[in-house]
Amino acid sequence: MSGKMICTFDAKSYTDLLVRYQPKPIANEAENEAAIALACELEHGPMRSQEEELFLELLITLIEKFEAENYPIPAGNAASMLQHLMDARDLDKSDLIPVLGTETEVEKVFVSGRAIEIDEARKLADFFQVDISLFL
Repeated sequence: MSGKMICTFDAKSYTDLLVRYQPKPIANEAENEAAIALACELEHGPMRSQEEELFLELLITLIEKFEAENYPIPAGNAASMLQHLMDARDLDKSDLIPVLGTETEVEKVFVSGRAIEIDEARKLADFFQVDISLFL
């Protein structure tokens, strides 16, 4: 027998997740926060099962739909994306100093509109729990 494990989808296990969390379209900010907390919990859990992976994908789809409808993102550059994420979380520029390193770096992104570098984009994506592509 090879060391490769064959994973089969377990419908009962997936049904148990659905029954336990009863996912539905997100209607308000409180439900969105709860969905985000659950998604983070699943995302950082050790050894996610195939069923949890599928459930997480469903959850993320519901969160993205709610946020797209309630926080429409203006087409724009990385700085406007950053501003949008900060506004949605009641943060100000000083909250980004630990992420980007210095107040000067933060100001450069907002004032001069300089491009966000890949390592900064990675840190920001981790900080905001979003996809890195939003900053590139």
